[in-house]
Amino acid sequence: MRWVVAAVLDLCCVMAFVLLGRAGHSEGETIAGIARTAWPFLAGLLIGWAATRAWRRPAALAGTGVGVWLATVAAGMVLRVVAGQGTAVTFVLVSLVFLGLFMFGWRLVARRAWPDPSRKTTAAPRDAARP
Repeated sequence: MRWVVAAVLDLCCVMAFVLLGRAGHSEGETIAGIARTAWPFLAGLLIGWAATRAWRRPAALAGTGVGVWLATVAAGMVLRVVAGQGTAVTFVLVSLVFLGLFMFGWRLVARRAWPDPSRKTTAAPRDAARP
C-alpha cells in the first residue's frame, strides 16, 4: 500500500471523528470551529507518523497502527489542554475507541485486500499420502 493513501485514510479517520463529534454536540459546522477542534488531533497524527516512520509499513497493525493511534489521541489531548479546550475522561475514552476502531479498521481491510508480499505466511502442509 502506498503511504500517501494510508496518510489520507488516517486523516479521514481524524476528520470523521471531529465532524461527527461536533455534529453530535450541535457545535456548528464552521470552518473555524472544525479547525479549532481538529488541529490538536492532526498534529498528534503527524507526530505518530513521524515517531513510527509509518511510511515504511503504513498498513501494519503492530508498530505503525498502535503508535499512530496512541500518538494521535495522546498528543491531541495534551495539545487540547495547552489550547484551553476540554479533555473530560469520557471524551478521552470516546477518542480512544473511535480512532482505534477506524484506524485499525482500515488497516485490517487493507491487509486483507492487499497482502504484504514480504510477510511470510504458513500454508497448511499438503497431505503426502494423497495420490
